[in-house]
Amino acid sequence: MKTSRMPQQKFIVRAKNIRKDFRLGNQWVHALKNVAFAVPEGQFTTIMGPSGSGKSTLLYVLGGLDKANDGMIEVAGKRLDTMRGDDLAAFRRDTIGFIFQAFHLVPTMTALENVALPGVFAGIPKLEREERAYELLEQLGMGERTDHRPNQLSGGQQQRVAIARSLFNDPPIIMGDEPTGALDSKTGEIVMNMLRHLCDKKGKTILVVTHDAHVAEYSDRMIQLKDGEIIEDTMLKSNPLKRIV
Repeated sequence: MKTSRMPQQKFIVRAKNIRKDFRLGNQWVHALKNVAFAVPEGQFTTIMGPSGSGKSTLLYVLGGLDKANDGMIEVAGKRLDTMRGDDLAAFRRDTIGFIFQAFHLVPTMTALENVALPGVFAGIPKLEREERAYELLEQLGMGERTDHRPNQLSGGQQQRVAIARSLFNDPPIIMGDEPTGALDSKTGEIVMNMLRHLCDKKGKTILVVTHDAHVAEYSDRMIQLKDGEIIEDTMLKSNPLKRIV
C-alpha cells in the first residue's frame, strides 16, 4: 500500500542558535541568545519586541548587514555565516531589498536617481536602469515625482521611493526596519498595504521589525523577542487589515 507524502515546505530563511554579543562601555550586551526559527517562501513575518530586545540586530544579521558571533544562517540557499567581503555584498544586492525608518535616500539625487542607484553598482547601463526605476515609481504612484529630490517629498512619498529602490534588483526578500516609524498612521497604512501587496501578488518574502502591534496585524506570522530570545512565535489568522491596494 502506497502512502502519499506531503510536500516539504521550502524555507527561504533559516537561523539556528544565533548568538550576537557586543561591548557597550565596560559591559557586554547579549543582543541575541541562541535564536532559532525558519521562514517559508512568500510569508509575511513581523518581528516585535520592546527597545533593546534585539529585533533590529536580528534583522541586520539575517540580511548580512551584521555578523553573528555564533550560529548558522542560511538565506535563499546561501550560508551567510561563512560568507565574507564581495560575496556578501553581491548576496545583499541580489537577494534582499532593505527599507529603513530613516529612508536613507541620497539628498542630492532625484527620486528616479535614488531608485536607479542599485543599478549603478550592478553595472546596468544608464538608460536601462532609468527605465526600470521609472516603471517602479509609476507602479507605486510616484510617476509624477520622478524629478523631485527628497526634501521636496513628504515622508510617505520618500518611503515609496525607498520601497521602489528596494525592489530595483527584484529581490526575493524584502526586509524593513520600522518602515512606518517616521510616518503618520494613514501613510503608514498605505505603506503596509504596499508590503502586503508585494507578498500576495509578487510572491515576496517580507520580514518587518516593528514595535507597533497594528503593523503586525498585516502579517501572516508574529515573532516576539525579549532580552534577545524568542518568547512567542504565532501564526496569525486572516483579518480585514490584510487587504490589497
